[in-house]
Amino acid sequence: MQDPLAHPPQCIGVPKETFPLEKRVATVPDVVEKLIKLGFTVAVESGAGEAANFSDDAYRAAGAQIVDNAAALWAAADIVFKVRPPSSEEVALMREGTTLVDFIWPAQNPELMQQLAAKQATVLAIDCLPRTLSRAQKMDALTSTAGVSGYRAVIEAANAFGRYFNGQITAAGKVPPAKVFIAGAGVAGLAAIGTAANLGAIVRANDTRAEVADQVKSLGGEFVKVDYEEDGAGGGGYAKVMSEGFQAAQRAMYAEQAKDADIIITTALIPGKPAPKLITAEMVQSMKPGSVIVDMAAEQGGNCELTVRDAAVVRHGVTIIGYTDLASRLAKQSSTLYATNLLRLAEELCKAKDGVAVVNMDDDAIRGLTVIKQGEVTWPAPPLKAAPAPAPKAAAAPVEQKKGGHGHGASGPLPAKTLAIIFAIAAVAFWFIGAYAPAAFLGHFTVFVLACFIGYMVVWNVTPALHTPLMSVTNAISSIIAIGALVQIASPAAGSEGRPDSLITWLAFAALVLTAINMFGGFAVTRRMLAMFRK
Repeated sequence: MQDPLAHPPQCIGVPKETFPLEKRVATVPDVVEKLIKLGFTVAVESGAGEAANFSDDAYRAAGAQIVDNAAALWAAADIVFKVRPPSSEEVALMREGTTLVDFIWPAQNPELMQQLAAKQATVLAIDCLPRTLSRAQKMDALTSTAGVSGYRAVIEAANAFGRYFNGQITAAGKVPPAKVFIAGAGVAGLAAIGTAANLGAIVRANDTRAEVADQVKSLGGEFVKVDYEEDGAGGGGYAKVMSEGFQAAQRAMYAEQAKDADIIITTALIPGKPAPKLITAEMVQSMKPGSVIVDMAAEQGGNCELTVRDAAVVRHGVTIIGYTDLASRLAKQSSTLYATNLLRLAEELCKAKDGVAVVNMDDDAIRGLTVIKQGEVTWPAPPLKAAPAPAPKAAAAPVEQKKGGHGHGASGPLPAKTLAIIFAIAAVAFWFIGAYAPAAFLGHFTVFVLACFIGYMVVWNVTPALHTPLMSVTNAISSIIAIGALVQIASPAAGSEGRPDSLITWLAFAALVLTAINMFGGFAVTRRMLAMFRK
């Protein structure tokens, strides 16, 4: 029997996006099935996924209800998943108390915030997610979208460039590789670096945050440093506004790169501020005819002075692309990633899996996302509490020094007097062996001493990280030992009766067994090591 106090499951509504050039959809059929398993019902406006190649039939098969028009969907939905901020017409269709989840950009849309607050709505802005929280990464739609946009920016550049990215030797002559410069090595910039490098271009990149240099190199790019010491790391993984001195040095560096580059991709954005102007008209004029600029910051005013929003224009022989729908140009991929991010958010809101979303303001991730709670504007969220500093480790107890040890601890180097005594004893032992041992023994003993020395230099004196690559070398040495042991077992000793000496035979047999273990074990370890690098 159903609990009479239990809330009925909420309906998640997915309207068709009305923003110009927008082809994405906020959820996909595969995710609809998982939302239903959480207890929600799902309603999708007819045609919402057509531009991203998701048909109404696919949504029906996943368990969603198809609603004929936007007004009916907004009236039925308790929770609305969207991509772009709602228009004034869509806000008018919204029921009071609806929960809205999408990109809001509250700093850029103060009027929209007031309209939503008047509707007593609860608004979760996916763009306000605290990205520094490790547990929030699964909900980070900004990163998902930026990665798709960076990839698409390189594809658009390649289409407009009209030449190979990679260098080639053809029957008609040599084709040099394209030179690509990436301004800004955030998520989008790193995606662009990896894509351009995989296509065979020579890739250079710059960012105000020095810590991304290693990431640029790991993707096959070269980090170009500005000749000015200043850290550009801002809060939440973003860059900050730099000083005038840094900006002057940066412009000089960009001017040099513009003369040499075939393609420039700019990604520089600062939250809540217009995009910084990095590429001037003079820099564009200095570029080679046929070059390409892809301005990924066109929606916020552009990083290039000559960028035209949502258009590709030619200035001074250079094609400047200012598309604001780069992610939408890969609508199916970006919709799938975005829908997965919203699914992870739904899991956090509905941990009981009863189809009821609970906005827990004590959760740092949910608190950061929530910009309006039941009509009350809660943006901006308070800064996250700093993690407690780790407790200092207890100081190690000082090593007790030996008396007369000249200041050295028990694990320190041996004193000179001790070393002299050891060498003196070793010298007496060698003299005794040389004076009284048989002549045949001296030859074997010399080989034994040299073998110990060589073994020490080959194995014990090598960094432990290199032991596995040395397996092949040690196996070769082991094979020599095995052959020597076999010869000793097969050869009779120079005894009066012509029989093998039992001691030598057993020593040779032991050497053979130990060597076999070392050889087969070495081959087994080497095989496992090589298997790790096979795809």
